[in-house]
Amino acid sequence: MLLIDADIVCYRVGFAANDDPVEYALRSVDSLIQDILIRFPELPYRCYLTGKDNFRDLIAVTAPYKGNRDRTKGRPVHYDAIRQHLVDAWDAVVIDNMEADDAIAIDHDPYVSIICSIDKDFDQLPGLHYNFVKGKEYTVTEEDARQFLYEQIITGDTADNIIGIRGIGPVKAKKLLADCKTEHEMYMACVKAYEDDGAQYPVMRVVENAQLLYLLRSKGDKWTVPQEVSDAIT
Repeated sequence: MLLIDADIVCYRVGFAANDDPVEYALRSVDSLIQDILIRFPELPYRCYLTGKDNFRDLIAVTAPYKGNRDRTKGRPVHYDAIRQHLVDAWDAVVIDNMEADDAIAIDHDPYVSIICSIDKDFDQLPGLHYNFVKGKEYTVTEEDARQFLYEQIITGDTADNIIGIRGIGPVKAKKLLADCKTEHEMYMACVKAYEDDGAQYPVMRVVENAQLLYLLRSKGDKWTVPQEVSDAIT
């Protein structure tokens, strides 16, 4: 199954066609999706669009989730028309109360599905990925997927207004996690990093970022603090 991030399609095609007639924008959408289907001709597909409301708005305390964006402005000129076309022509499903990314993660099976997007956030999911802009297929391992989430917890995500540790990017975050052998050790390394940065409540900062960044694996799911291996065994 091809799991297509239609939000990215909407924005990428939309901004590129801002100065063009709406018909051109819709043809460009069709062309992009057809190129993906041609690449994987034997696989069925599903397109996902983010709808209204988002549980993350209630989790964000340090800074409003996506509060650095104007959610009504800064959209492509043909935004509404493209979204409706994705629903009408490509059976896109509109996801309310969470993001399309979460729905993709819920439906994702690393053994049989391919995530089609250019969004780096999906790298916290193991399995096969397809960057449809670069035309590149790549595989994310379980270990790399797990570490990527904890790197994000440290760095934050400026695109979504998730505040990380100032001055620490992906390279430094990797170094902070380099000696960690378990997920619990990664968690503790994140807590120490925020503590060293002077956070008043480092555990709360780590939990907040983790729950904002974590893509749901099932309905009602949420990120929880990983237990030490010995605790998990007993």
